[in-house]
Amino acid sequence: MNTRFSIGSSNVRMEWRDYQARLNRIAAARRRSRRMRRYFGVFLLLIGAGFWVIGGSSCMSGVFSRLHAPENVARVGPAPVLPKTPVTPVKLMDKTEVRGLLGSLAPAGLDQKRFDISSNGRNYHVTTTLDSSLQNFMMKSLNPATVRYIGIVAMEPSTGRVLAMAGFDKINPSGNPCVSDIFPAASTFKIITASAAVDRCNFYPETTVSFTGGKHTLYKSQISNKITRYSQKITLMDSFAQSVNSVFGKIGVYNLGGALLGQYAEAFGFNKAIDLEISVQPSVMSIDSEPFRLAEIACGYNHVTAISPMHGAVIVSTILNRGALTVPSMIDHITDEKGDVLYRSPSVPLKQVVSPRTSEIMIHMMEATITSGTGRKAFRGYRQDNILSRLEIGGKTGSLDNKTHVQHYDWFIGFAGDRNSGKKLVVSVVVVHEKFLGTRSGQYARMAMKQYFTEELAGGKSRLNLKNRHG
Repeated sequence: MNTRFSIGSSNVRMEWRDYQARLNRIAAARRRSRRMRRYFGVFLLLIGAGFWVIGGSSCMSGVFSRLHAPENVARVGPAPVLPKTPVTPVKLMDKTEVRGLLGSLAPAGLDQKRFDISSNGRNYHVTTTLDSSLQNFMMKSLNPATVRYIGIVAMEPSTGRVLAMAGFDKINPSGNPCVSDIFPAASTFKIITASAAVDRCNFYPETTVSFTGGKHTLYKSQISNKITRYSQKITLMDSFAQSVNSVFGKIGVYNLGGALLGQYAEAFGFNKAIDLEISVQPSVMSIDSEPFRLAEIACGYNHVTAISPMHGAVIVSTILNRGALTVPSMIDHITDEKGDVLYRSPSVPLKQVVSPRTSEIMIHMMEATITSGTGRKAFRGYRQDNILSRLEIGGKTGSLDNKTHVQHYDWFIGFAGDRNSGKKLVVSVVVVHEKFLGTRSGQYARMAMKQYFTEELAGGKSRLNLKNRHG
């Protein structure tokens, strides 16, 4: 038994030693693991310190800044808005400044759609309102052989945009008769007298008036209000169309008077500057209280009342504009080298000169000038013309010699309107003939109307074909 016990105790002691040794090995392994983690941490710290020393700090800083950037943090509310740098707006030029800019350019050179000009070391790009096709056509159509001056202005009446300005000055080749006031208004002034009579004196186209003597003369005996066996009766419309001087002389003396006639003349723009982008000499007239002088003014049979072709276009445009004074413009816009807009043609409130009813009556009387009056010859056969037959055409002629009879002033101011499109064109023409009569003012007006509406008709067909192609 002793032998068995001895053997058993030995086995037990051996198992206990093995168990203790295994525990010691496990504890040693755990201690080694903890030391390795400490060594590895120290190793990482040493590496980080090395990066910091050799410039890695910037990278780490970027890493930390990204880790802490606002986009990685949940925001509450919108992001803050940084203030914008204020932009100083470009100051726009007015018409007075534009006139100063263009003053160094000869007015006769303003015949292009676009041109450049330099002033005070700066370059400007100018775009005009001109219709290039009409402008070029009228310039090529000028016949200066037997004349001293030609001035032609074409205008869009609803906007006042100048579409053509063609001129010839035999005395001063760099001059521009279109903006000059050296031309007696002649019978074109009858538009002012007739408008005032209709507007204030209750005249109608059918109103009859009496006159004596010739239609195109004016003597003191012709402004007498006495009815004699030599007196003739005529309607206001026929006297306007046929330009009967004594009728309008008597209207000025007995119906209007000097003050009222002067008031209407100034309302239509006489004795005032025309606010265009280039300088226009003001049309002039003065009232004389002496009856015969007043009669001369009322019918235009004098050399004192003077007008420019530009103003003639403004007067007719005002009639077509339902009696509202038209403000002309011939510069659409101006830009600088950077493309900034320095000037744009402004929209101007219109001033009422005569009533819409008066303007309607005046349009009908101006149409009678073409069909049965002094403009009939220039427009003969227009109803058979494939372009002109589409148009409603009206106008007023004027004719007067200078005091020495070596110059003949020849006027036509009028309009044409397309019945279908409603498009309208105003044309104002003066020709100062010398010894022989050349191309007449009415012929130039007819040319301008046909050219403009030929282009309009061609453009309209193109637009219609384009619309049809696209359904």
